[in-house]
Amino acid sequence: MPTRNLPDDPHLDHLRKQAKTLLKQVRAEEPEAVALAAEFHPVRTLADAQLVIARSYGFPSWPRIVRHLELVDRYSRSPHRQPIGGPLDTPEQRADEFLRLATLHYGQDDPARQRSARELLDRFPEVAFSNIYTKVVAGELDAVREHLPEQANEQGGPYRWEPLLYLTYSRLDAPHQVEIARLLLDNGADPNAGYLWQGLASPFTALTGVFGRGEGDQPPHRDRAELARLLLDAGADPNDSQTMYNCGPGAPPPNDDVHLELLLEYGLGRGDGGPWHARLTTAHPTPRQLLEDELVFASSEGLLHRVELVLAQGTDPEGRGTEHPVFCGHRAYELAAVQGHTEIAELLRAHGAAPLDDVHEVFAAIMRGETPAASPDLAARAVARNPYLPMRAGEIGRTEALEPLRNLGFDLNVMGRCAPIHLAAYNGHLDTVKKLIELGADPELRDPSYGGTALSWAEHNHQVAVVAYLKGLPRGTGTR
Repeated sequence: MPTRNLPDDPHLDHLRKQAKTLLKQVRAEEPEAVALAAEFHPVRTLADAQLVIARSYGFPSWPRIVRHLELVDRYSRSPHRQPIGGPLDTPEQRADEFLRLATLHYGQDDPARQRSARELLDRFPEVAFSNIYTKVVAGELDAVREHLPEQANEQGGPYRWEPLLYLTYSRLDAPHQVEIARLLLDNGADPNAGYLWQGLASPFTALTGVFGRGEGDQPPHRDRAELARLLLDAGADPNDSQTMYNCGPGAPPPNDDVHLELLLEYGLGRGDGGPWHARLTTAHPTPRQLLEDELVFASSEGLLHRVELVLAQGTDPEGRGTEHPVFCGHRAYELAAVQGHTEIAELLRAHGAAPLDDVHEVFAAIMRGETPAASPDLAARAVARNPYLPMRAGEIGRTEALEPLRNLGFDLNVMGRCAPIHLAAYNGHLDTVKKLIELGADPELRDPSYGGTALSWAEHNHQVAVVAYLKGLPRGTGTR
């Protein structure tokens, strides 16, 4: 089993250094290195160490991971690193600026950029006709025909994208987008066009662009349903991992199920995973894992309709998908039961989910607001298994769980990427913030990444009531 994921934007030189370091550590009999070699392959030579490194990342051999990195280099793009606000002295500079402003790039996306794109177009109307990419984004249907079929898949513009990607990631609200997409596809455009965002192993495809959402909560394309169906009819593979991630539970409105219903209609969870899975192999989830991940996510977030949709495909209720670290390898039933999503929990049990063990029974009781009659040993095992349960209670505003958590020995100041009080404040759960402080949580705790307090987290997310309450606390409130 792989023990880790490749880093973002991976490089072969980095892995070569890891192999050399591993060889030295094994020869020095360092325990962690010896254990890694024992798990994957005896290490006597550099070639042995390279094999262990490859297998620890889930690849069967060193040549396979080298080929994977070559592929990542081929498809990797970093649109978020493209600067805006530069000179507009030449037609080429104006065209590139227009495309950067009009499209999502998953960096510092902001609706103001699209307004700036429209303003640039009003100022320089000729920009719309600069090349096939600007014509596509500006909605110049007849002008696009001049470049087809020769440029249907030609990469260019500031992001080195195909025309179809500029269209599906555009948020300019231009006319004729569905008609232009159909024209491109009829002339040979690849419905599975995509790229790897800064080397990530989850491809940002044309479908991903259509559905939007994801980091920063980017809006979907105005014509998302029509464009998605058009792409799927043309052969886009429905096992789109980045779309599933971007539109996952917890996304703000429209947090509907349009993407899931469409992808299931066209075969999500079935088939071989399409061209991107063939390229990325073990670094990319299988169709089965995508459905299992969705079941775990939806069960955790209490999204009953999504759970029903996924179970209707015959998905194993015990499946753990890619075992996303956010959910610590827990089963869908455990997550639903522990977080009080009773109807989902009952549905999963009816589909064959195994019952809870004694520790998860404790978790479920706590999140219902009960202090279970747990022995000291059981309470200690519960804390050891998931010391971060107070963070989840803070995040979802489960105020009634806080006293039982404290009673069983959980630390209400437990620190991961932040503490429970940060999450409660950020999400506007005023009663939870008050209860945490009443039970001894420290409002002055600072998170390890940004050094922020609960107040700064609340201010960042514009939680006015929480901000007012925290500012009104007497000085020195808390444990430090």
